[in-house]
Amino acid sequence: MRIEYLYRYPVKGLTAEALEVAEVEEGGCIPWDRAFALAQGDALFDADQPQWLQKTNFMCQMTSAGIAALFSFFEPRTGMLAIRAPDGAAVVENALTEAGRERIGAFLSGFLGKEARGQPRFHYVPGHSFCDQRRKVVSLINLASLRDYEARIGARRHRRRFRANVWFSGASAWSERSWVGQQLQVGGAVLRVTKPITRCAATEVNPETAKRDAKPLDELRQLYGHVELGVHAEVVEGGRFAVGDAIELLPE
Repeated sequence: MRIEYLYRYPVKGLTAEALEVAEVEEGGCIPWDRAFALAQGDALFDADQPQWLQKTNFMCQMTSAGIAALFSFFEPRTGMLAIRAPDGAAVVENALTEAGRERIGAFLSGFLGKEARGQPRFHYVPGHSFCDQRRKVVSLINLASLRDYEARIGARRHRRRFRANVWFSGASAWSERSWVGQQLQVGGAVLRVTKPITRCAATEVNPETAKRDAKPLDELRQLYGHVELGVHAEVVEGGRFAVGDAIELLPE
């Protein structure tokens, strides 16, 4: 098996950023993955005492399909985050400063319009990840599973609908569902598979059009009897991995 694609998602719900290499720490996630999020005004998120909250407390494609039309890019060396709307309106600010985050939050709230609840706030909390799981994880999807699914429905389902960190080849379709509890050597890191990924309504959104144009949950349920695609894994030994690196299922 080998890594074919590698992504991070600096802002929860926004653009995938392709990577060539990532270095992870024990118990961590890919650096800058889901590092920023717009918390809805009615969300009980406290940046001074950050706790995990469900995705519906934040701007996300599950509830706001239109945000898929936003293009975002983050530069870790400077902290600058650029977000551009389809009409050309944009914000470019240092997302590591409070003033920058206030302006970014105002831009995103304006874009959300009626979908913004209360007074949303854009957050960055060092060491905290706004991922969909309570613990920091890396998400992996088997390309053979996606291709089997596409072949059975007779239609393309763009991989960016599923917002994984690692896409890999070389395993039989759906074999990854049996890996829960086992360890993977991923390049120079070791990951333990913790659970399959239960998909949500965000997968309905076409990343190229920002429209809900498919029903992957219904399709998966009808075809396979479940709504899972991919697996979550926790980092048990930190290290570096890159596109092209081998993935090996370790002996139990």
